[in-house]
Amino acid sequence: MVKGANVGLAALSESADSVLVSLGWSSPDGDGDADVSVLLLTADGKVRSNADFFFYNHPAAEDGSVELLGRTPTEAGTEDRIRLDLAAVPADVERLVIAASRHQRAAFGRLDDLRLELSDGTGERLLGFSITDADSESAFVFGEIYRRNEEWKFRAVGQGYDTGLAGLATDFGIDIEDDEGDGDGDGDGTSDAGTDDGGEGGSPSAESGAAESGAVESGAAATGAATGAEPAGPADPQAKVLVPAQAPPPAAAPTAPADPAAPAAPKRLRTARKKVTLPKTAKPSLAENDGWRRARLFPATSLKSDHEREVRATSVLLSVMAEVPEFGRRLTAAFGAPAGRMETFAEVSLPHGDSPKRPDGVIRVERAGRLWTALLESKTNGNPLKADQVQDYMDIAARRGYEAVITLSNDVALEGSPLVSVKIDGRRKHKVMLCHLSWAEVAYQARMLIRHEGVGNPAHAWLLQELLHYLQHENSGCHGFQNMGPAWVPVRKGIDDETLAPGDERATQVIESWERLIRQVCLQLGGELGVTVLPAQRNRRGEDPRARRTALAERLCAEGRLNAEIRIDDTIGTIGITADLRVGKLRTSIEIPAPEQGYPLSWVKRLVRQLAEAPADLHVETLTDGPAAGPRGTLERLRPEPGDLLPKDSSKITGFRLSLSKSVGATRGNAETGFIRGVDDAVARFHTQVVAHLDRRAARRA
Repeated sequence: MVKGANVGLAALSESADSVLVSLGWSSPDGDGDADVSVLLLTADGKVRSNADFFFYNHPAAEDGSVELLGRTPTEAGTEDRIRLDLAAVPADVERLVIAASRHQRAAFGRLDDLRLELSDGTGERLLGFSITDADSESAFVFGEIYRRNEEWKFRAVGQGYDTGLAGLATDFGIDIEDDEGDGDGDGDGTSDAGTDDGGEGGSPSAESGAAESGAVESGAAATGAATGAEPAGPADPQAKVLVPAQAPPPAAAPTAPADPAAPAAPKRLRTARKKVTLPKTAKPSLAENDGWRRARLFPATSLKSDHEREVRATSVLLSVMAEVPEFGRRLTAAFGAPAGRMETFAEVSLPHGDSPKRPDGVIRVERAGRLWTALLESKTNGNPLKADQVQDYMDIAARRGYEAVITLSNDVALEGSPLVSVKIDGRRKHKVMLCHLSWAEVAYQARMLIRHEGVGNPAHAWLLQELLHYLQHENSGCHGFQNMGPAWVPVRKGIDDETLAPGDERATQVIESWERLIRQVCLQLGGELGVTVLPAQRNRRGEDPRARRTALAERLCAEGRLNAEIRIDDTIGTIGITADLRVGKLRTSIEIPAPEQGYPLSWVKRLVRQLAEAPADLHVETLTDGPAAGPRGTLERLRPEPGDLLPKDSSKITGFRLSLSKSVGATRGNAETGFIRGVDDAVARFHTQVVAHLDRRAARRA
């Protein structure tokens, strides 16, 4: 579509009542990103209240009409997805504005391939719109979905704002509190000042009536504000604690009583991000010794066979999905499921030809008389999905009018490299979506809810905790990606022997396994931190995924190294990961820019102070604009003499590179106990001991 064009959704698909909107972009330097938002507008072009504004602090509507699904890596960069249930949109809402804003009001002109894509409830792409004239704007309205003669239509807008998220929201009637004095001073959602200081952060979608009681409008309001009930105290480890966005003002002199007939002043909305809170320290156990094991709802110690593990894991997951609405919705929203009453079934027999088929599970969601059904095929313990089984379920789903087939395994899906190949009968009018979940993503969503975002019901939080404990048990078989594939051993041997030649297809297979591993590392780290962690993509616009992987495979053959970068929200830089298979070393690193103010000696002293808890063998290198390499050394040597990091010549300091190296061992196995676990541990250690102590704001102003 071109800017200003519009089209009726019903003319494009019969399944347009529920749509998936994807906003995407790529970054030449790998560290660019943006945040999506949605506004519900009435006929006058304004929101009804602050509760009609959906963004990172308010990601979902209680009625299921809007849900921000979060970012995901793509071959072209980053994609942020939004699920819209148009049938659930209130009657007095006439427009849904779809927008995005950049961190710290950075310019959209520094991003490439700005695009919007809209798909129907079956996952079929209906339309696309690209923004090609972005420059200094820090926020953009990509498009809008609006009613016209009882029909929903889409219009490509492409309107930019120089005033960031706050300016865009204010334009549509949102009452934004002035955040200029907070933290970064951008007023665009980057500051953590005045946000949650303790307890678990609250999810507006999970708390009944949270939007109307002010949880949205103040960023995080106390649950008892609307009802007069006293909120749960932090002593309850299961309770979701919501802390007001601002501390109460100091006591003032008595004033005349307020007029009871006067309306209360509306609360302003703060775009400052909620501060991430980590789990509370566990209480001391009452067990007499370490041999006493806590009783578990889902025991895993007695499982012996792969079949037992698969049946138990599937049943456990499906039961928790049905009982914890927030969790079930998280896992199915991206596949087109509405927000409604969910029921799940295990080992259901369905007729198919001469003999019935038994998918591992069936998920059904009902909302407003509409029924959404998905078949589930699961695998555990690293067992691969079978194409013939998935094909049978796709055929059954198409014949019975089901909406989706979901595959679930330890593997991680990649764009352009499907885990199973199925044939779609183009003559069938009904379309079925084929989707994939990894066990690592299931664990990630459970961890995000119970540790960072909060669950409205304490019993639900306990169920999720029991599920997470089961998934992490060594006997469950649900450990995520844990096999580098059959090409891993011969490729490593070929690198050692210097016989691995460009064009070897096995090198491309290793590149794919490496990408799957990096995506799982991002899920695990993101679940621990409660923030978005994604691979940093540096692709060129329009680059073919297969061609990109072929080029990386040729580089692996020539250099014997695997390289990746991951980007963590609100972190000073990207974390680089290099596995040098020739010498058996794994290096994690980060480059931080030099401060904009102050003196070089102050910079290096501040840096060394920030790294007080970092390992002594951390390698620190000064980056300069001169032709020669800057000074470098281990932290152990630099602590007493930080000035050794200053260049001896007149070269200007542009930044610093921090890195840790460890051996990846000489093992040639392809299981989790070798290389995969080594990468997981190295990234977690580097973030905990190094990156977490770097002050992003201090680096700019030191």
